[in-house]
Amino acid sequence: MAFPIDLKYIIEAERELEVEFPYEFKQKMINLNGGELITEDDHWQLYPFFDKSDKKRISRTCNHIVLETKQAKKWSGFPLNAIAIATNGCGDKLILFPLNGNEKKLGENIFLWFHATGKTQEVAETISELIEE
Repeated sequence: MAFPIDLKYIIEAERELEVEFPYEFKQKMINLNGGELITEDDHWQLYPFFDKSDKKRISRTCNHIVLETKQAKKWSGFPLNAIAIATNGCGDKLILFPLNGNEKKLGENIFLWFHATGKTQEVAETISELIEE
């Protein structure tokens, strides 16, 4: 279940991951922290930002972007500069990459990372292009 989140939790994640999330992605997550997306071929569960405001939100956001990205970076073939933002439940991830020439600022483009091959493919230019359920 997605719900709004305070910007301070996004800023905490940015500090921990040493990146800045794209504006449109942050705005979507401030309004609905998590939720589902649909690409042409699959359904995706967005990783939320970790919300420590109360016990209920802690339990609902325990599979947060920081944790899931750190775990994904242990997988063979996962791009080391990528940030995992969603899963299809089968090992594949939706990811963000840093902008060319600026490793600290993530681009708006959304990529699909295939866990079986380690390959990536662009699926959307922004988060708003993906259909939400």
